[in-house]
Amino acid sequence: MEIITSHTNADFDTIASMLAAKKLYPDAIIVFPGSLEKGLKDSFDKLSFPYPVKKAKDIDLDKVERLIIVDIKQPGRIGRFEDIIGKPDLDIHIYDHHPPTPDDIKGSLNLTQQYGSTTTILTSIIKGRGITLTSDEATILMLGIYEDTGSLSYPSTTTKDYEAAAFLLSCNADLNRVADLLKRELSPKEVSILNDLIQSSINYNICGVDILIAETSVEGYTGEIAILAHKLIEIEGVDCLFALLGMEDRVHLVVRNRLKEVNAGEVARGLGGGGHPTAASATLKGVTLIQAKEKLLEVLNRHISPKKVAKDIMSTPVITVNSSTTIAGTKEILIRYNINALPVVKEDGKRCVGVATRQIIEKAIHHDLGNLLVEEYMSSDFDTVEPETSVDNIRGKLIGHGQRLLPVVYKEEIRGVITRTDLLRLYHEEVVESPYRGVEEREEHLKRHRNVKKTMKERLPGWVLDILTDAGSVAESLDFKAYVVGGFVRDMILRYENLDIDIVIEGDGIEFAKKFAARKSCRVKSHERFGTAVIVFPDGFKVDVATARLEYYERPGALPTVELSSLKLDLFRRDFTINTLAVELDTKRFGELIDFFGAQKDIKEKTVRVLHNLSFIEDPTRVFRAIRFSERYGFKIAEHTKKLIKNAVRIEVFKNLAGERMLDELVSILEEETVIDALKRLKDFGLLRFIHPKITLDRKGLAVIDKASGVLSWYRLLYKERSVEGWMVLLLAFTDPLNHTELIDVSRRLAIAGRLQTIVMTARSEGLKALKNISERKAIKNSEIYRLLKPIPLEVQLYLIARTNLDHAKKVLSLYISNLSGVKTILNGNDLKKMGVPEAPICGEILGILLDMRLNNEIKTKEEELAFVKEILKTRSN
Repeated sequence: MEIITSHTNADFDTIASMLAAKKLYPDAIIVFPGSLEKGLKDSFDKLSFPYPVKKAKDIDLDKVERLIIVDIKQPGRIGRFEDIIGKPDLDIHIYDHHPPTPDDIKGSLNLTQQYGSTTTILTSIIKGRGITLTSDEATILMLGIYEDTGSLSYPSTTTKDYEAAAFLLSCNADLNRVADLLKRELSPKEVSILNDLIQSSINYNICGVDILIAETSVEGYTGEIAILAHKLIEIEGVDCLFALLGMEDRVHLVVRNRLKEVNAGEVARGLGGGGHPTAASATLKGVTLIQAKEKLLEVLNRHISPKKVAKDIMSTPVITVNSSTTIAGTKEILIRYNINALPVVKEDGKRCVGVATRQIIEKAIHHDLGNLLVEEYMSSDFDTVEPETSVDNIRGKLIGHGQRLLPVVYKEEIRGVITRTDLLRLYHEEVVESPYRGVEEREEHLKRHRNVKKTMKERLPGWVLDILTDAGSVAESLDFKAYVVGGFVRDMILRYENLDIDIVIEGDGIEFAKKFAARKSCRVKSHERFGTAVIVFPDGFKVDVATARLEYYERPGALPTVELSSLKLDLFRRDFTINTLAVELDTKRFGELIDFFGAQKDIKEKTVRVLHNLSFIEDPTRVFRAIRFSERYGFKIAEHTKKLIKNAVRIEVFKNLAGERMLDELVSILEEETVIDALKRLKDFGLLRFIHPKITLDRKGLAVIDKASGVLSWYRLLYKERSVEGWMVLLLAFTDPLNHTELIDVSRRLAIAGRLQTIVMTARSEGLKALKNISERKAIKNSEIYRLLKPIPLEVQLYLIARTNLDHAKKVLSLYISNLSGVKTILNGNDLKKMGVPEAPICGEILGILLDMRLNNEIKTKEEELAFVKEILKTRSN
């Protein structure tokens, strides 16, 4: 026999959970272990409950083989079923939303999630299994969720409760019935009790926390104390209430709480009860109301942590450095006092203007910047707190914002500092004082880690998902850890298409790549120096693999030196926070999103932010990428990151940047849809002069680039077989203001070579001559157009259309690109040989004449071409 049961004094969440469990265990019998709450008892006949319910006294306990317990784990509250808990062959399944306690029943299945209601847990399972619910069933389940979450308004409500409610609405849950059944008017007696509670209520300040305790005695009351507690909270407007009601030989306690400093469940457990951090209850037997209150105060003093503020944990006196101190001088102070960060203050020594860290100072000195002032590379985008700022806010700033040191400021004067060490010390104290931590707290603590498996399935093609799954499997077989990282993850979260897969291996990336390739019949190209490899699939698709590594730069603008590292350090070497996301690929944790550096926050706030202050010194190309990402996604560049860009421009770190790397970044910008806005930002930051000082991007220059973008769109709509390198067209438009000599300078600066050099230098020059020729002629034959433009690359032809303002010239160029460039003769050299035409040069001359005639519409058919060739042969024979 299978039994579904719960706790005595059942409420709506209880009956709803039992119904949901019946959907999962269709052969089980629903049994009430004891009495019902008054609200449920009064409404039960109106529920249209679809299944029979038995009483515990009617069950033969010896025949129970499986006990399904919902909304409770404590044996003392399940009535006579407590007697069979130790039965050896009894299979116990538990579904509950209350926090665990040492006395909990242990089952073969223990599903505890600290959601707002137990109904939510079971509804999620029903949804996942695709089980159908009737409208009446969905309404009852909604009652359970709404009662325990205060219609989704209590602090204990979670996103899962909302999701479950949304699912039940889709199953036609009747919210009007829910509202009617939950609506409770107070009886005259309850109004009298509520008035007594209000009159007796006293506000206590315990360890800096305000708590309201209300008490009264009542004879013969059988209603719901929780209803009175909620009414009292509404009337008094308090965040933490302890209501005590003395009834005959016992005192009932109800707790409702919104304060983090108070764990209602812990306090209730100290009095023999239990519950959540936000809602709990207890029954104290054999004590008077006065004794119960004394016990309550004793437990509160034991369990409530003092509400600490900044002045309680800050370090003082403060070690500071003046903003006019050099970077080298700042290093001496850090070493002298053996500290890792310190505030930067103005000359008066009071006003804090920034924070300098040992990491940034040492890197700056490594790059020979020790003679510069510390104010140039301090973090000027920093948070401060006041002496009375709560620890919760301090945690958010130090951990959430990644700040190493937090100045404590009062009336613009620095009074102390709080470091991560101070916070860790406080954490240690809290752990010692309160070892219990609920599920919701753990979820909040790990809020930067979430699973995106569902998003991956929605956003990625099946074959890509297979590659990632196989990568995780191969890594596990080698005892490695595999992650997909960077832009691929960023764009998946932002819902942009990006199939450039980058996999980071904690282990040996090259060994992983070889084993993966062997399993999937791929090729591998490895680079031992960098610990990287490229996996090439049979269809040409590529996956980049890297060993988790740490990079450092010997000098500004140089390529990095690589050392082995962990995932976190590997991600720290990246350019911006938004590119530091990683997703685990191993089987057990597949889809787990890892965010060490606040990437999700910056994505949400649409911000591009560097990870450290010397980022642009070590790799100046990151400036170009900051602008590119900012314009592509419509993000803003963080103020401090802007300041660092301006510093990099001012000290001209781009002069040491290799031409090939600058060209790569410029090409990437030219390939963006937002190219115009990105180039404007380059101008705003003063970056164009590092390409060439004559490129000013004035109104005329922007107009040419804009028209070039339009011309490219026009060409792509023609669907021609000839592909075009769009960025080349835009590069020609970008460098349009330069003469030939200046263009040579740009070519050298950007290390332009190969076909690009031919297009930029020689072909542009020839193209401009052809454009001049076309522009000066009012009438020009198609054959002449063909001969003028055929030697010129397509990219230059499109650039010429954008450059000219003459409609006549645009029409000529457009005619060639869209029509004339594809014109061919029907006859070929072999045809002419068969007709008796001698080989070159005569054969070529005749084909040339035929092409001209076809271009000029003088001949159109093969017969006309044959006739013309025969006429030539006849003339030559005479």
